Amino acid sequence: MNHPTAPSAVRPAEREPDTAPAPSAAAPSRETPDPARAAGVPAERALDHDKLYTARLYAVRVRPYLATALFALRVVPSRAVPTMGVDRHWRMYVSPGFVDRTPMRELAAVWVHEVAHLLRDHHGRGDRLARDLGLDGEAERLRMNIAGDFEINDDVYGDGLPRPAGALRPEMLELAPGLLMEDYVRAVRITPNGPAMAWLDCGSGADGRDRAWELGPDGADGLTPQERAAVVHRVAQGIKGRPGSAPEAWERWAEQVCHPPQPWRELLGAAISAAVAAGAGGDYSHRRPSRRAAALPGVVLPSLRRTPPHVAVVIDTSGSVSDTELGSALLEVAALTRAVGGRRDLVSVIACDAAAHSAQRLCAGADIPLLGGGGTDLRAGFSRALRLSPRPDVLVVFTDGQTPWPESAPPCRTIVGLFPRPPAPDSEDGGDEEDDHLLRPPSWARVVEIG
Repeated sequence: MNHPTAPSAVRPAEREPDTAPAPSAAAPSRETPDPARAAGVPAERALDHDKLYTARLYAVRVRPYLATALFALRVVPSRAVPTMGVDRHWRMYVSPGFVDRTPMRELAAVWVHEVAHLLRDHHGRGDRLARDLGLDGEAERLRMNIAGDFEINDDVYGDGLPRPAGALRPEMLELAPGLLMEDYVRAVRITPNGPAMAWLDCGSGADGRDRAWELGPDGADGLTPQERAAVVHRVAQGIKGRPGSAPEAWERWAEQVCHPPQPWRELLGAAISAAVAAGAGGDYSHRRPSRRAAALPGVVLPSLRRTPPHVAVVIDTSGSVSDTELGSALLEVAALTRAVGGRRDLVSVIACDAAAHSAQRLCAGADIPLLGGGGTDLRAGFSRALRLSPRPDVLVVFTDGQTPWPESAPPCRTIVGLFPRPPAPDSEDGGDEEDDHLLRPPSWARVVEIG
């Protein structure tokens, strides 16, 4: 949570008086009812629903691409939460005192901040980080909460939403902006400033650790997993449907939601690792003399040096491959750089329909021209890829499979990303088995369906 606007900005928030908030008549009927009102408990500090929902409407006005998510949040008044926080079930817990003392536009910024935690799956990512890095305990989860704030605060504020004076930013810890939660978790350490940040508690929706003040999976008014997924995808589709309407970070998020990572990336990583382990890219070099040269005075022996593997990508640009599939192929190509340690210069892309077009290194620019639109014969693409210098250690092909294939296996590991097609109906004469054999990916390629 990242919205210090009162004395609680510099110390843990004081507990609210021992009274329960009473729901305003303006509150939507689907919000959690206040049991204290039914019990006749005085409500000196009732939640100001009018102010809270006015702030939400203002947030929708300045961030219209988040409207579906903002209206999906279920409000739960709570004296236990310092300011406002969310759980993984899309409930937002609200301190009545915090609403009273916070200006309306800053409340709108809090709405956007909290829903950003949920949309970007900080709870699920926090659970995975805790498992992968062995992080546990309140302090470690605070690191994740702070890291999540660093990720989302670069585009929460501005354009109508004021930035509170104490809003967390990566620059506070001399970290670069624009990174992901996972990057910041590895860089953030609990410092002497940590206890002052402990009140910045956004709930389990920000880091995956359940809080005592949350209602849990069996509580009222939470969204089901299917409902949560539907909200996330609707927001992502809205952003993609109106390019330029959202900041760049949100557009990247929408691309990732609509085109999630595919299992073939794991196969590619394994193929590259196997290629390196088998000696691909290794050669003797005098750039660093061998340690064995000490036994032979006056003789300079070369040492075996391994160079990173080169990857060639052949993309089927024939008329049978749709623009959507070509877009998916380009997204997967961009992800290849992680498999080669971020070295864009090690990845070359060749567009091929009935003929192979020029090869282009990723480092030459972000836009890869996909020329084609005619018939299909990827054998030309294979031939062009194998003539690259240096020759690729791994060959990746994206195609719908409607192409002849080389008769023999290339001298490098090959992975085929196959865009699925419905089986062709059998003809009366049973079809041409020889042609059918030519159109099937060969056994020497690792085949993974894309999409």
